[in-house]
Amino acid sequence: MQRSAYAFHFFGIDALALITAAFIGYALRLERLNLGEYWESFALFTGAALIIVPTIFALAGIYAQYWRYASFYEFSLLAFALVLAGIALAVLILLGRALFPSIPVVPLSVPLIFIMPALALTMLPRLVVHTRFSPLPRRSAQPGDNRVLIMGAGEAGAMIAQSIRTTRRNTVIVGFVDDNPHKRGVRINGATVLGDRRDIPRLVAEHHINEVIIAMPSAPGKTIRDIVAICERAGVRTKIIPGIAELIDGRFSVNHIRDVQIEDLLRREPIKTDMQAVGALIRGRRVMVTGGGGSIGSEICRHVLRYEPSELIILGHGENSVFAIHNELHQWLNDSCHRPDPAGNGTGASHSKPFLHTVIADIRFAERIHSVFEQYRPEIIFHAAAHKHVPLMEANPVEAVTNNVLGTRNLLDASIVTGVERFVMISTDKAVNPTSIMGSSKRAAELLVHHAAKLSGRAFMAVRFGNVLGSRGSVVWTFKQQIAAGGPVTVTHPEMRRYFMTIPEAVQLVLQAAALGRGGEVFTLDMGEPVKILDLARDMIELSGLQVGRDIDITFVGLRPGEKLYEELFLPGEQYDRTSHDKIFIARHASRLVPSDVLALIADLEEAALSDDVQRTVRLLRLIVQRSQSAPHEASHEDQMQALPELRALAAGGV
Repeated sequence: MQRSAYAFHFFGIDALALITAAFIGYALRLERLNLGEYWESFALFTGAALIIVPTIFALAGIYAQYWRYASFYEFSLLAFALVLAGIALAVLILLGRALFPSIPVVPLSVPLIFIMPALALTMLPRLVVHTRFSPLPRRSAQPGDNRVLIMGAGEAGAMIAQSIRTTRRNTVIVGFVDDNPHKRGVRINGATVLGDRRDIPRLVAEHHINEVIIAMPSAPGKTIRDIVAICERAGVRTKIIPGIAELIDGRFSVNHIRDVQIEDLLRREPIKTDMQAVGALIRGRRVMVTGGGGSIGSEICRHVLRYEPSELIILGHGENSVFAIHNELHQWLNDSCHRPDPAGNGTGASHSKPFLHTVIADIRFAERIHSVFEQYRPEIIFHAAAHKHVPLMEANPVEAVTNNVLGTRNLLDASIVTGVERFVMISTDKAVNPTSIMGSSKRAAELLVHHAAKLSGRAFMAVRFGNVLGSRGSVVWTFKQQIAAGGPVTVTHPEMRRYFMTIPEAVQLVLQAAALGRGGEVFTLDMGEPVKILDLARDMIELSGLQVGRDIDITFVGLRPGEKLYEELFLPGEQYDRTSHDKIFIARHASRLVPSDVLALIADLEEAALSDDVQRTVRLLRLIVQRSQSAPHEASHEDQMQALPELRALAAGGV
């Protein structure tokens, strides 16, 4: 009821504005205030305007807008609606002249002249409402206020400034800092751009700044690192808003402000995703994510849901993590139903809401997996379930094999039987020339994916990437715990280097690779430059406000079993090319490296693992890897068809 009254008030104001604008249009056209013989023409035009303009306003959602919180978009929409109304009035005049020659003549230039005063008079009251309630400071700074500089005078900085002034009454935005010299002196939301990053120490001293907020979501890690170093030298605390990849709706608020993390210092340029290709892959399809409660799997679930699948099946073994991601996504879906879409149509849901299913299952149990696939009939699989911790798998090789190898085989078998169209396995750079049990198990799983792709002719593929920042069990997670405990921070070797990506950017590239794959490929993500683990440890200690040597020591403990100083991205024998996406490489004929007797070797490996024969399990796993690195052998059709009962059924047309 209140909203209807709000719209009715603006409708009445618009009516007076349109009458006035029509009079101004005639006065300018006739170059006099006395309309004389044009009074009837004026009345006819005004009546038409009072019908057409409000109608177009209503259709465009102008009367549904809450102008107190309006942005540039809402005001530009008002201008567009008025231009459209002017064109409609001009067309109506032409039709009137042709169909009703006896009616008073309306000059054709009047609708065009009418648009400008109409725009000014309809926009003015809305600007008054917006300005009256806009979050401009209404009090002078008080002792104890948090005095803030915002680094970045772009759209994100403006959003943060507006959000701070709306919600944080004890925070004063002293000004902006931006490296663009053309923005110097510009005012944004009542605050002035005072200089560039080099001026931060001076501004901190002059204005008693307590905090610098870095509002640069697209800035690379090198830039963030430099700004953080400047702020540390100036003795001011630093906050940051996350990168674009970490947001779902692309909008920033005060709730997104957080401490600077190591992910920010290693951030790269935002990934350009082919939204159309990924959307065409996922929209309206049944998608399953294994390991859906894990760090990678849960992020895949978040991204997949944005592309509106018909169903999302979250499969995992840990009930708590699956429960958590299901609740998060369920809440997001409910919120998105009430979120206005960019076109102002009232809701953000242009399609029916996807169904969420949670499945607690262990991929090592073939019968359970087949039952789940028969029930949900997934069309696309993202296989992220795996044991990934190198030292733990080195001590527990049987578990690495049963989960990473046999679990993958069970998923592939069920996928072939139930007609899964696309299977994307999340692999690792440790599968390249592996020296660890974990890497060897992932390499064996890759071979199974290639074999299934060759056998079925479907788009089954693997995507390799290195360490992901923030994943459970990563070195970053370990360093955080060690720092919290007061140290020391343990580094295996001074020269150890690793490739790192943030979880969101890795998942974006996985989805992009999934859209590119046709079957049998290995995609390798461009990981950028390798990072020295020693430098990573130092950065994390300093971000915690501590100093190496004074507060926390770094100690070297030596390489652990299965570890290498440097990880590799490419396997000898795999011919890599860049894809149409500049951050993704492809080995188009990776399936040629599959040994002809791979399934027989896997069967022996299964027997050894299930009988808990550790030595034989390790020996067979290494043999499979060695065979895949030697000259490739093509399996005969008979060998392939004898592999599994499901594959024999497929060949006989029984599936």
